[in-house]
Amino acid sequence: MAQSDENARIEHLIDEMTLEEKVGQLTMLSGELVQTGPASAPVTSEAIRKGRVGSLLNLWGSERVRDVQRHAVEGSRLKIPLFFCLDVLYGLRTFFPIPFGESCAFDAPLWEKTARVAAQECAVEGIDLNFSPMLDVARDPRWGRTVEGPGEDAFLAGRFAEAKVRGFQAWGLSAQGVVAATAKHLAAYGAVQAGREYAPVDMSARQLHEVYLPPFRAAVRAGVAAIMPAFTDFNGVPMTANAAILRDIVRRDWGFSGVMISDYSAVAELIAHGIAADKAEAAALALNAGVDIDMMGHDTYYDGLPIALEKGLVKLETIDAAVRRVLELKTKLGLFEDPYRRCGTPSAIAATAAQGKRKDLAREAACRSFVLLKNKGDVLPLRDVQTSLAVIGPLADAKGEAREPVAAHESVAGTAIPVLDGLRKAHPNAKVAFTPGSDVVKINATQRAAARELARSSDVIVLCLGETMAMSGEAGSRGNPGLPAAQCELARMVLAQKKRVVILLFSGRPLVLPDWLVEKAYALVAAWFPGSEAGPALADLLTGRFNPVGRLSMCWPMDVGQIPIFFGARPTGRPAAANDHYTSKYLDMPNEPRFPFGYGLSYSRFELSGLRVDRAQVRAGETVTISVDVVNHGPLAGQETVLLFIRDQVSSITRPVLELKDFQKIALAAAQRGTMRFDLAAEDLSFLGPDLAPKLEAGMFDVLIGQSADRSKMLSTEIELIL
Repeated sequence: MAQSDENARIEHLIDEMTLEEKVGQLTMLSGELVQTGPASAPVTSEAIRKGRVGSLLNLWGSERVRDVQRHAVEGSRLKIPLFFCLDVLYGLRTFFPIPFGESCAFDAPLWEKTARVAAQECAVEGIDLNFSPMLDVARDPRWGRTVEGPGEDAFLAGRFAEAKVRGFQAWGLSAQGVVAATAKHLAAYGAVQAGREYAPVDMSARQLHEVYLPPFRAAVRAGVAAIMPAFTDFNGVPMTANAAILRDIVRRDWGFSGVMISDYSAVAELIAHGIAADKAEAAALALNAGVDIDMMGHDTYYDGLPIALEKGLVKLETIDAAVRRVLELKTKLGLFEDPYRRCGTPSAIAATAAQGKRKDLAREAACRSFVLLKNKGDVLPLRDVQTSLAVIGPLADAKGEAREPVAAHESVAGTAIPVLDGLRKAHPNAKVAFTPGSDVVKINATQRAAARELARSSDVIVLCLGETMAMSGEAGSRGNPGLPAAQCELARMVLAQKKRVVILLFSGRPLVLPDWLVEKAYALVAAWFPGSEAGPALADLLTGRFNPVGRLSMCWPMDVGQIPIFFGARPTGRPAAANDHYTSKYLDMPNEPRFPFGYGLSYSRFELSGLRVDRAQVRAGETVTISVDVVNHGPLAGQETVLLFIRDQVSSITRPVLELKDFQKIALAAAQRGTMRFDLAAEDLSFLGPDLAPKLEAGMFDVLIGQSADRSKMLSTEIELIL
């Protein structure tokens, strides 16, 4: 259908709608009893036939969606199809690593591929829109939803946003195997006070614009179909009602014309926030701010908007504009032409699930997400000659920790392969023994005794520690994001055996580790929650079939007292100095993190040298090419990630001590040399001026190349920006 015909159909429908039917299009209810907030009555077929709901979440499965959709397109007056939504953050049937873990791959093509697979699996199961990617920059590991996002840096998060939107939406929303993406949660949700879920956010406008908004702007530029505002308070105004950001910046300045969907019950929560007295006021605030759809708002839009219209709190044209955007999304999704287009046949679903390449991709993504934090004496990789390998710890046999909690369904639960099984298959001639620990926070005396005996009789010990999935995620904030006391006790006992101990750390965030554990362990691996191929992937890493490439997308603090900690801090007039008391430092711990952003070891030994630029001066519109030589000193072929930072030496606005501007990978055989080249545009040297508009300012810039954000180990040179 031509665009003009589609527009005419939308306008005709709006003209034909009653006010109740219009508000129904702006109402999203749950089709199931799966909830992430206050309970609400499930949607009824009568409500759908009467046009009281325009979209559903938490209902998926081809036949179930087809049955429910039939009530809308055959039983309602105007026959407007529903669209169906679900949280699919890291897989529906094929489970990939958690987004935070996947971000540690520093690999945009990989991010796009995993999103593409997730979209294909969703698009035969009746899902039209995915509540992903989550783009909240996180600099406080106490915050549980760190697990869902891309880490601490805005530039990396922007690359992540672009890749995920491309993967989900591909070549057009009506195409086969495509779902709409939702960029969430706009914005600064990751900066909640004290890392406590749902707490307020207070920050400067500069920090918002420099750190927390850019990933969402990147998603908008990539064509994201929907945006979900955060339901947290921002500087006294809940984001759901923040017209200055949602309407003025996102819609007017960025040109976003897609749909804005509230977070779960966020419109109703404006009353609890204390800025609305009733449903009518709450509905008016959200709609006027630019929120089109009220998700699970206890009928706040449905009951409140008619009253708000009668009182003059909203205009009918504002309601119509929101309805128009919803209908435009349904048109782009192809639902008017075929409302069952994503309800695949059993054979189509089976064919999609049976594609072996999906398992291969899940295994590769898991391998690329792992970060090797320590490898004393090259204990890793483990060699096939090992005759006795102990697998100890409460997470060694934890199948459930690899699966998506919201999207998980009876038909796909329990498909993850645990560490134990992966190692047994990888070492068929070795004695691989296991002692269970049924609870991550309670390990009884019998289990400890069994672990001690097993450790004593083994050559190498793989100790599996960390969090469960339930200890991360929404409402998963932890005041002390470290190992539970029972696990520390187990680790002390195992390490006391003076054997070679490899510790696998499962978590959805950086962990605060005790010094003694880091010092005594031979190897440490950040394994995150790796997905359905967890066991085989970890076996690949431990045996050397895969040479680790992962790099931390977020600093790991030495102590909770350092939080928040991140590499892009601004300088102080009194930088830390060991011999000067009155400088910016702690009395009882270092300023530096235990592991910096970008940190990660390999089984190869890479060295950077020969940093050079093709010009010492650059003008607006020009590009400087930066080259660096890389050599792999062996002993294995591997891949190195190299990070490009800048530092503005003198500027009218204080700039961070380091700003990430690019990252690339290079694959080298043992003893092989290569050269990496980065193109840095003059516009990449801009910053937000006093009016928060981009500004180029003449001056000198440090250009730094490194394998992490540890400036002491970087190569550096200078360029001059001339205006």
